[in-house]
Amino acid sequence: MNQPLPELFDAPDDAAHRASLGERFRGLPSDIVACATAIADDGRVPGPVVTTAARTEVSALERVHPGLIREEMTRMLVGHNVHLALQWLHDVGALARLLPEIEATVDFSQESGRKHKDVWEHTKQVVRQAIPDPGVRWAALLHDIGKVPTRTFTPDGGVHFHGHAEVGARMFDPIARRLGFDRPAKQKVRFLILHHLRANQYAPSWTDSAVRRFDREMAEHLDDLLCLSRADITSKRPGRRQELLVQINQLQTRIRDLRELDAKQPPLPTGLGTAIGERFAIPPSRKIGDLKRALEDACERGELEERREDAYYLDWLATSGLV
Repeated sequence: MNQPLPELFDAPDDAAHRASLGERFRGLPSDIVACATAIADDGRVPGPVVTTAARTEVSALERVHPGLIREEMTRMLVGHNVHLALQWLHDVGALARLLPEIEATVDFSQESGRKHKDVWEHTKQVVRQAIPDPGVRWAALLHDIGKVPTRTFTPDGGVHFHGHAEVGARMFDPIARRLGFDRPAKQKVRFLILHHLRANQYAPSWTDSAVRRFDREMAEHLDDLLCLSRADITSKRPGRRQELLVQINQLQTRIRDLRELDAKQPPLPTGLGTAIGERFAIPPSRKIGDLKRALEDACERGELEERREDAYYLDWLATSGLV
């Protein structure tokens, strides 16, 4: 921002200054978002003269290049006081123009009659609690946008959002195009939105195979997803937040331990592909790989034990009907 932060935030409320700020925001409407970035960095919310000027000229944001909006919002999102900045963008009407999908969550209740379950309030808290990584913060901001079109009520007063993660991921696609996300950033944010519920579904009863499958499916996004899952815990019930955090930490520990174990001794014996080819007279081909994957799937389902001798797996294949 060209104007020093204290001068802008401590602007006197007089006609001359109001006119000057209005002219500034008309000429450089991106400064409205830059003002939010300053709020996120500094933690100070500007006075009425700045807020009123921004609200009056907010329509000028339509002239700003989407890429510039995305870059400035990314800087805002990683700020320590991002929750204050997001609220200010809503208050001046900028959020409705830049991200109507988020604006729709304001005063949108997750549970009947419970204000603290407002999706907007929850979202601001999740963004603030998330690690200051741009992709994770964008995913935190957008992770619940799918709740708006998926909310349903049950006769007993319950509220459900079936499939909101999948719907939210699809809703992100036009946002990514509108704001010009590059391909890697788009893929990361979309993946985190789509899977943001997965880690919180973990239970100690998960088999080792199920934990491995989760690790494999999350792939390079695993650490970011676990960070988002921790941030997504906003329960006010005594002890509940700590309980869920411990649960996610247990999942992370099991993944690490299984990786170390598998590095020493894989779940299936080394050379099993060769043994399959010899036992069933199958030449080196994709078929052997398919049979090994069938064995891995059976281990994940608990139908087979891990780290047994070759004959154990070959006998199962012989009676499976797959050969």
